Amino acid sequence: MEYRRLGASGLKVPALSFGAGTFAGRGELFGAWGDTDVRQARRLVDICLEAGVTLFDSADVYSDGASEEVLGAAIKGRRDDVLLSTKAGLPMGEGPGDAGTSRTRLIKAVEDALRRLGTDRIDLFQLHAFDAGTPVEEVLSALDDLVRSGKLRYVGVSNFSGWQLMKSLAVAERYGHPRYVAHQVYYSLVGRDYEWELMPLGLDQGVGALVWSPLGWGRLTGKIRRGRPLPAQSRLHQTASYGPPVEDEHLFAVVDVLGEIADETGKTVPQIALNWLLGRPTVSSVIIGARDEEQLRDNLGAIGWALAPEQVARLDAASLRPAPYPYYPYRRQEGFARLNPPIAG
Repeated sequence: MEYRRLGASGLKVPALSFGAGTFAGRGELFGAWGDTDVRQARRLVDICLEAGVTLFDSADVYSDGASEEVLGAAIKGRRDDVLLSTKAGLPMGEGPGDAGTSRTRLIKAVEDALRRLGTDRIDLFQLHAFDAGTPVEEVLSALDDLVRSGKLRYVGVSNFSGWQLMKSLAVAERYGHPRYVAHQVYYSLVGRDYEWELMPLGLDQGVGALVWSPLGWGRLTGKIRRGRPLPAQSRLHQTASYGPPVEDEHLFAVVDVLGEIADETGKTVPQIALNWLLGRPTVSSVIIGARDEEQLRDNLGAIGWALAPEQVARLDAASLRPAPYPYYPYRRQEGFARLNPPIAG
């Protein structure tokens, strides 16, 4: 396993990490993802640790906290062998204090996560979403207290826009609060919006990307192909409306090239899609998820080899989408591009 620094921090994380969204499987969304119980989770953790995957990611909203409980039980007795990452901020109930990142909510969320995970510390704690109703200063002050108490080691965010992340970093620097070292983002061959603003920001500010849904919300598994109906067992039947949209023709253009390169390399479609991400700027770790051992072992096959430059170029070309304003002049006009050349693609 390759290990990379998480942004500008001293924390080293595996290039592939494991997402526990399939653990417990409660509710409409997470029930469709998977229903891994404690026994099965222990086996998946065994396989991960054998391969050097030491970072495990969850969130309080995953199966209403049950994902954290299953993960905590699965790592019992080997806490020092793993890095635990979790998230909070999204609604956990209908009450006024059940959502957001106020000081009160953050303190409670961390205490609840520690209890469910069966640990005294969280290695990486991330805000699951930006809370426009709470001052950034309050959020960072609360996180500072939690870090100083030893309950949190590092802090990060997820699903922030560029201005939200940059404002938070500026406030942290102004008051000497812990800086966000990670941004958990959606990024895939069929979803490259991360590259327009968040990737340059990450490079400039030392914020590492933890990539969620690297297979495009289940679209890049190799089971979806041009001219074929959506497989009956695909979770997209139940979950497509929750995830990022993808136009059919764009998806099939990417899948066609993935299939060609799979034939050339002897690798699977998911392995190629994951390997492409591992070569992108700012990516510290790609979070893989699996319902069973077979799926996990296949995803682990994405590490330890590299696509040829010509194959990367073909995937870049097939997956690139027109840039939105104000980014398109830097892609389409030479004068703009000289001032600010593209980082990726």
